[in-house]
Amino acid sequence: MKKHQLSFAKINILNEHIAEVIVDQDTVISLEMSEEYDRFMSEIFSNYFAILVNKINQYDFSFEAKLSMASHQNLTAIAVVTYDNEGKESVEKLAAIRQLDGWNVKIFDGLNLGWQEGLDWLNNELNSKALKS
Repeated sequence: MKKHQLSFAKINILNEHIAEVIVDQDTVISLEMSEEYDRFMSEIFSNYFAILVNKINQYDFSFEAKLSMASHQNLTAIAVVTYDNEGKESVEKLAAIRQLDGWNVKIFDGLNLGWQEGLDWLNNELNSKALKS
């Protein structure tokens, strides 16, 4: 596993198609941070990929970042592992804002093996995408 540090998050490359994202505690993700993230993902992944958001820290998005984050054309699926109701609700609100973008997002409970379930789901989604291509 390769580990990278952005200005606001750690990115762990789990395999050739999946990255784990861990945003730093109490961060408010700005549009510039969102752009930094998109540039990084474009450099790492040249084809379809998925992200596993490990929401172990509390953080938020600026309004502009909410509208632009995770807009990469090759992003196939997003699994979000949450550890409390507040984290789950924030993901649901963001997904509702981005509903028109057709995000393929699913939330997993980190207290009940959610990390592994999320990773397994992402692998299945990527395999389905590969079969359709």
